[in-house]
Amino acid sequence: MFSYCESTVWVAIRSMVGHRSFKRINYVKVGKKMKQKNAYFYLNTKEDGVYIHLIPETEGGLSITTDEITSYLSKVKINDYDIKTLHTTVISLVEETEIKLSNGNMLPIMESVTFRISEDRKTAYAKWFPPSVGGKLLDEEDIKSSLTRENIKYGVQNTAITDFMRERCYNTEIVIAKGLDPVEGKSAEIKYYFQTDKTLKPKHNEDGSVDFHQLDMISHVNKDQLLAELIPANAGVPGIDVNGNIIRPQKVVNNILRHGNNIYLSEDGLKMYTKVSGHVELTDGKVFVSDTYEVLADVDTSTGDITYDGNVHVKGNVRTGFTVRAKGDIIVDGVVEGAELHSDGQIILKRGIQGMNRGLLQAKGNIFSKFIESSTVKSGGYVDTEAILHSKVYAKTDVIVSGKKGFVTGGEIKAGSMIRLKTAGSTMGTTTVLEVGVDPTLVDAYHDCEVEIVQLQEAKDKLVQVLTLFKKKVVMGEKISADKLQYLQKLSQQNTEIEKKLEPLMEKYMILQEQMEENINGKVIVENMAYSGVRISIGSVIYIIKNTEHHCQFIKDKADIRVLGLN
Repeated sequence: MFSYCESTVWVAIRSMVGHRSFKRINYVKVGKKMKQKNAYFYLNTKEDGVYIHLIPETEGGLSITTDEITSYLSKVKINDYDIKTLHTTVISLVEETEIKLSNGNMLPIMESVTFRISEDRKTAYAKWFPPSVGGKLLDEEDIKSSLTRENIKYGVQNTAITDFMRERCYNTEIVIAKGLDPVEGKSAEIKYYFQTDKTLKPKHNEDGSVDFHQLDMISHVNKDQLLAELIPANAGVPGIDVNGNIIRPQKVVNNILRHGNNIYLSEDGLKMYTKVSGHVELTDGKVFVSDTYEVLADVDTSTGDITYDGNVHVKGNVRTGFTVRAKGDIIVDGVVEGAELHSDGQIILKRGIQGMNRGLLQAKGNIFSKFIESSTVKSGGYVDTEAILHSKVYAKTDVIVSGKKGFVTGGEIKAGSMIRLKTAGSTMGTTTVLEVGVDPTLVDAYHDCEVEIVQLQEAKDKLVQVLTLFKKKVVMGEKISADKLQYLQKLSQQNTEIEKKLEPLMEKYMILQEQMEENINGKVIVENMAYSGVRISIGSVIYIIKNTEHHCQFIKDKADIRVLGLN
């Protein structure tokens, strides 16, 4: 008795004398210390019939099954055996055992190999079965021919074949061929360099209140700013299965940078830039840039305050307490309530402002409004409206109150050149001030400068009083402590700093005063009537209307104001 794959392996090879008789047995050494763990079997023909030799698993190897044996016997055409005895022996196998299968004879059976291919066809496994006693061993060419017959032609592991031939190990699957996994590609990706997900969550203050003014709804961009970048799709690399078939990587999705006007792409089409400063939005995968920001409804708690580098167009109203700031023009289709609008361009109100004594319109350009009520309006150009009620309106050039009514009632209107209206004041004698001839911006600057000079001068006078008091004490021989001396030095330094500020302020004050005195021309034109109580100022000259004036204009004539009829 001998065994395969336990220590040194010997294969019994009988020398054939005839077709069915054997004269002697030669045992051939085919390997050294082996790694056989799985159970296995081999066949042997004796004088009285065919036997099967069963060797159990070792060191945690796999046991053999009756199905494996019957399948093998079927292939070698041995069918006449007691399946029950075989099964009983197999399931109770704990040591090497030999049982008789049949009384007949059989020709020597050569070593054989079977193959199994994984479902994904990326791996092929080989399992060898030993020859019967006297059977022939497979050589490398035999094994490769078997692979060809099974159509296993890619990724054959020659080292696995070599290892088996050096150290034969049976009934054990080894990897005989490996396919090439495909390298999966990656779909195209677009990186956006602006806010694409607007969350309109208001800011919560420390005291628990909610700030609906700062919602950060606008993605501001500057000219030539990078908006988006396309990372092109990578198609991947195909793989090959063990049968030589191509394995395609998963399909990837291509993409392009889609955009509207005011945008340009780099030469390679992979980067997107804005042509203008404004705001950017992503809509249905397409990038849009505009220098006009549109608020489709009201400016209120749903939008927060608006601050924008271009034009702002509000399709609804601007509610009380909210602010709109724009580097360009501001257009409001609805009504402005007690809100603030600040524009570096023009302000256009299609329905006007009802300011509730807190509304403010301030523009470097012109201001157009259907009406102005209980508001403050400051224009770096002219103001054009149909009615002004109880408001303060200042324009660098003209204030024009036209339309069907064209009246100004209450408040004060100041224009650098001209005020033109239909009706001034009211039958109730409402105080109404119309002032022309001096640029209101100059007046504001003049008054601001004056206030600052007064404040600095008052501070200087207080410092001088303290310094004078200490000077008297020194003259009288009183000793001054080190702390007080340090304090005096500090006061003296403050006094010097105030004098440095006062000098350029005084120069500015004098220049503004001269400019105001030079620009004293202007006129007030009343196309219909001006009621008593209306005060008209041209430069430094004041004229108060005592009796209703009709269809007239007021101009300055030396130190007086003359009333002339309209041509």
